[in-house]
Amino acid sequence: MTRIRRGYIARRRRTKMRLFASSFRGAHSRLSRTIIQQKRRALASSHRDRDRQKRNFRHLWVTRINAVIRENMVSNSYSQLIKNVYKRQLLLNRKILAQIAILNRNCLYMISKDIVY
Repeated sequence: MTRIRRGYIARRRRTKMRLFASSFRGAHSRLSRTIIQQKRRALASSHRDRDRQKRNFRHLWVTRINAVIRENMVSNSYSQLIKNVYKRQLLLNRKILAQIAILNRNCLYMISKDIVY
């Protein structure tokens, strides 16, 4: 019986995997089975860490706003400031407030005074 040559589909799939794992070290970029495992792990980690990154940034913004508030006695507390911002229906989220707190503290002071009264 003559030898049957296989198609190119499996090779093309493995080549795609190798391109994904080309920056990995050692066997993680050379062996097909290990490449598949590492790709699965990398994609799971990136999916998990996208949510974690959002959480970390929100934590950073809250910390920055709170630090400026406590330093300058702008408001009674962070929670009171956020409550008043939402009560007045201002379009200032925590990211914008944190940038204002770092770049222009007087502006944050003026905003808080305007909100409270």
